[in-house]
Amino acid sequence: MSLAGILSQITVQAPRPLPVLLLIDVSGSMAEDGKLAALNTALRDMVQAFGEERTGGAEIQVTVLTFGGREARVHLPLQPARDVRYEVMEAAGHTPLGSVLALATRILEDRTLIPGRAYRPTVILVSDGVPTDDWEEPLEALLGAPRASKALRLALAVGEDADLDVLTRFAGDGQVRQAHEARQLRRFFRFVTMSVTARSRSATPDQPVTLPDLGEDDGFDDLDA
Repeated sequence: MSLAGILSQITVQAPRPLPVLLLIDVSGSMAEDGKLAALNTALRDMVQAFGEERTGGAEIQVTVLTFGGREARVHLPLQPARDVRYEVMEAAGHTPLGSVLALATRILEDRTLIPGRAYRPTVILVSDGVPTDDWEEPLEALLGAPRASKALRLALAVGEDADLDVLTRFAGDGQVRQAHEARQLRRFFRFVTMSVTARSRSATPDQPVTLPDLGEDDGFDDLDA
């Protein structure tokens, strides 16, 4: 058999996508007290760490969806983390949570973006306020959609004014944490980074993760994801 014939019979198994969807509140209040600045730093570090991950059998892919002003938008399209060139988010306007939930559902249900062979996506919702649009119907649609409902969901409340009830309805009991300062926000995303990279190396990447506490003595530094 010729060399070309031998090579034609060799198939390389492409790594399975492991999508991470970030739903980020960029309403005007996020510009206060350095919240969005800290979030930009934490997300940039997380995406960089994902991009440097080379040992796993899964390919971490990332998209950033922002919601501020009148509606949600794709800030960074879904792509392999190694290809991401992080762009700083800016804050303005209201908190159109329903808009970003509907956008996330469309992406999760789109097999041209997330193929059937992908591992369970992780969806992370970050907000510091109360929704300003119709969010209940889009949330029910997400929770009832065939593929979106199976995603791993986490939520982070930033500051004291975040609507914890809404975030809990999105993520479920035990999957919401509250950051009162930038240090805790960075801890949250450090945990997300550790858990997603651990999943990418795991023999069972679809297994769910459990959030640690974010308090002073939560043992986070000792977390073994």
